Amino acid sequence: MLRRKLPSLLATSLFNASPIVHSKCIASKLRSPQPFLPLRHSIECANPSATLNGIWAVDGVRAYSLLSLNDLRDNKGAKKQKKRKGRGIGSGLGKTAGRGHKGQKARGTMKFGFEGGQTPLRRRMPKRGFKNPFRLTFQPVGLGKIATLINAGKIDSSELITMKTLKDTGAIGKQIKDGVRLMGRGADQIQWPIHFEVSRVTVRAKEAVEAAGGSVRRVYYNKLGFRALLKPEWFEKKGRLLPKAARPPPKQRDKVDSIGRLPAPTKPIPFLPEEKEAASSPSV
Repeated sequence: MLRRKLPSLLATSLFNASPIVHSKCIASKLRSPQPFLPLRHSIECANPSATLNGIWAVDGVRAYSLLSLNDLRDNKGAKKQKKRKGRGIGSGLGKTAGRGHKGQKARGTMKFGFEGGQTPLRRRMPKRGFKNPFRLTFQPVGLGKIATLINAGKIDSSELITMKTLKDTGAIGKQIKDGVRLMGRGADQIQWPIHFEVSRVTVRAKEAVEAAGGSVRRVYYNKLGFRALLKPEWFEKKGRLLPKAARPPPKQRDKVDSIGRLPAPTKPIPFLPEEKEAASSPSV
């Protein structure tokens, strides 16, 4: 506290004691690299007043910062002392350390949710809903995003756009679980024929692509087939051959147009007349 009040007290005493003399004072230590200097080095006057017999006249006092490293403290209540158990009866937590005498709570801990033997809450509440183990998760991608990448030169629209193409160009994320679903967002940006091979496609996206002269083929890949499609270098590194394309299960045969090809194809397969009739009303 004395360090903080010293500059203000000294400045007040200097102003009250010295007569008002308009002399120029130079702070000689102002350009010193040290940010905080002792007060005795902060004030020096160029010319003492001759009429005051060597008394130095002061026009001002250099401002000092009231913050220093040895004054840094935590706020009150910021640090809380650790509770020390079993350190004598004088602490209030000695002997039994606040657990009391005997009993299950004094001897050990129970598993989470244990209620002393009665039916716990998680078993008293009824079940609701279910989690489908056969669910499929498709990563969506819009036509507008693909059109932007084509205009930027990252995707060649003259070649077949597969799921590997979308992954390599950043149109979709790296985590592809069960495939890619082509969405109709930004369908008005498609003005030229584009050919796709994806897992699923919406009605709006399919109509927009076919109206521009392109085509969309729904292909099936299993887990191993997706790895071979997206990361064929993994099989080469392990010294393995690419697996053969798997056939879709019976429940998905009406939702795909053909089996996926390995390695990743570059040219589209034209639809046969019977395939066009089957794909006339695609399922989302």
